[in-house]
Amino acid sequence: MSPEVGPAGIGGPDERVRRVRLPADRRTPAAARALVRSVLAAAYLDDLLNEALLLTTELTTNAVEHARTELDIEVVADDVGLTVTVSDFAPGTVDELNVGVRNDSAEIGEVSERGRGLLLVDHFASRWGTTYLPTGKGVWFRLDRPDAGAEQRAATPGAGVAVGPAAAAAGGGAPAEHPGPSAGAVSELMQTAPEPYAEDPLPDFATDLLARLAEMVGAAGGAVRLDRGDGQGRQVLARYGRAPREGNELLRVPLAVHRPYAGELELDAAPSTYARPLAVLTAERLSLHLENDRLRRADVRRQAWLTFLAEASELLAQSLDVELTMALIPQLVVPRLGQWCAVHTADEWGRLRLAAATHADEAVLPQLHKVLRETGPDSMQARLREASRIGSQVPLGGPMEGFAVPLVARGQRLGTLAVGRHQRHRHDPDEVAVLEDVARRAALAIENARIHAERRRVAHTLQQSLLPPVLPVVEGIGFAAEYVPTGGDAEVGGDFYDVLPLPGGRWLVVIGDVSGKGVEAAAVTGLVRDVIRVLVADGKPLPEVLGRLNETLVERGSGRYCTLAMAAVGPGDGDQLDVSLHLAGHDRPVLLRSTGGADFVGSGGTALGLLDSIASPTAEIPLAPGEALVFYTDGVTERRRGRELFGTERLRESAAPLAGHSADVVAARLRSAAIGFSVEAPRDDIAILVLRNDRL
Repeated sequence: MSPEVGPAGIGGPDERVRRVRLPADRRTPAAARALVRSVLAAAYLDDLLNEALLLTTELTTNAVEHARTELDIEVVADDVGLTVTVSDFAPGTVDELNVGVRNDSAEIGEVSERGRGLLLVDHFASRWGTTYLPTGKGVWFRLDRPDAGAEQRAATPGAGVAVGPAAAAAGGGAPAEHPGPSAGAVSELMQTAPEPYAEDPLPDFATDLLARLAEMVGAAGGAVRLDRGDGQGRQVLARYGRAPREGNELLRVPLAVHRPYAGELELDAAPSTYARPLAVLTAERLSLHLENDRLRRADVRRQAWLTFLAEASELLAQSLDVELTMALIPQLVVPRLGQWCAVHTADEWGRLRLAAATHADEAVLPQLHKVLRETGPDSMQARLREASRIGSQVPLGGPMEGFAVPLVARGQRLGTLAVGRHQRHRHDPDEVAVLEDVARRAALAIENARIHAERRRVAHTLQQSLLPPVLPVVEGIGFAAEYVPTGGDAEVGGDFYDVLPLPGGRWLVVIGDVSGKGVEAAAVTGLVRDVIRVLVADGKPLPEVLGRLNETLVERGSGRYCTLAMAAVGPGDGDQLDVSLHLAGHDRPVLLRSTGGADFVGSGGTALGLLDSIASPTAEIPLAPGEALVFYTDGVTERRRGRELFGTERLRESAAPLAGHSADVVAARLRSAAIGFSVEAPRDDIAILVLRNDRL
């Protein structure tokens, strides 16, 4: 095989042609491989898949790295082969893929450092070459099917079998008792390929390749040893013949593979002029497939890491509790990413506090806690503080070896994530990158949980400020209330209730519901409560209180309205209580009679804040001893179970058996009935206020 000036031998009416322009981006090789794969499938050239993908990856990666311009990818297929051309728009020559004859003394590692252009083009492509255009330059390669390649070589005058520079340099000179390999044998050796659909094709492929090499050079035995960098050390990938004899000088050729792979081909062969060149050529051939295996495994591993990160993000996002989030982080890390993991949080002075820790071996957990608590200039605490202070990765020494990464979210340092090394190997760069990504996602989850906790605290504080801390204790009158906030505990509801003293030993019972939720609804709720308190303290009658309150809400113009139920209660004739009820768009209360039964009482009025004038009829209700009035908000009646509502009739039926019970019992049981109606969290606030005549 030798470089040519331009592609040749391509044509025919049934060619499959695809052309695309791709950016100079790290994802371009993957896109080019997908293009080649689709053309091969359309042309039924699946037997060229491995070599075509490898060469395409090499050409596109080289162009992205060196040209740094857009790339034109052209893929042309016919019945017997495939041609791929990668063109860029950069001036100059194609130096990186210039395939000249390599010096026999060149080390295989040197080839690895300079790239795979020589090995890939020289050992895989049927033909290859370069093209030069006014706009730039290109590199192309041609791959033919093995059977088509044999026919073309027979039809080409003077065509020989390419055996690679090393084997070509060997020439003749084989010992008489073991003649040198024929060109056909070398060709058969180099055309060997692993079965692509096997579960792990490399061991069988390497064994077959090693057996062919040993037979060609008359070796008594050999082995291929490979370390995949997975902590298992160097393992035997393939073996042939007998084990090497003690004292024999073995022929060893390193495999030209990239980290974390490392290995060598070992041959127990008599010294000859062609044994080493053929062993080098075999090692190069095997190295190409090992590189393919490394890339495939790395791709699968990266996909697994992406899946892991997506699942970890989903789990972390589901938790809005700070302590639960921090306890979840070590469980995600151990044992997949390390032997142990510890999460420390930093306070406002930068001091670290252990929030959660776990170890793959629970018996070692006490020792881990002890090491994490130790202080001193060389302690783990000092290293963790350094990681938090400088905001970058810091290694951790024994006895708990590993490294620490800072937890940073939105520019704020929240603490550190410490991870112990694996039992048998150190973290590779991919794992370190994944751990740093986990730290970023964990920090963001912790910060989100803290923000949610702060919002929940603020909402709870604000909600409590809108409700009376305790209800008054009045002789002969029982007051009781139940309040259940909406399912979103970080939101402030608009429901409220209050009990205020009136002149003459009377009391005012108020329950209301401001439309909407959140801070704006809470502001209107606070306004309504304050206006009512001020006007009542000035001795204004209840109709005037409602009118002034309506004017205030209309003038405010926030678009929010309020429904209100107000009842003035005071002593009546004998043991009776007189109740003066005013409703402003609010649901009618339930009257629990001492003789049993429950009825709705009062007349509906106009909600406040909608119209310039309102109507609020007054209902006078005598309350005999043992009778009670139950006030509530629409969070009770609109409690939903699927499409079914709790409703007013179910409320009345639930209240009827409670006649004669104390106000506390009535409020608590109605709350339980409303909550138990559905398994879902309340969609609206639930407020229940009970007024009962406790006179005997």
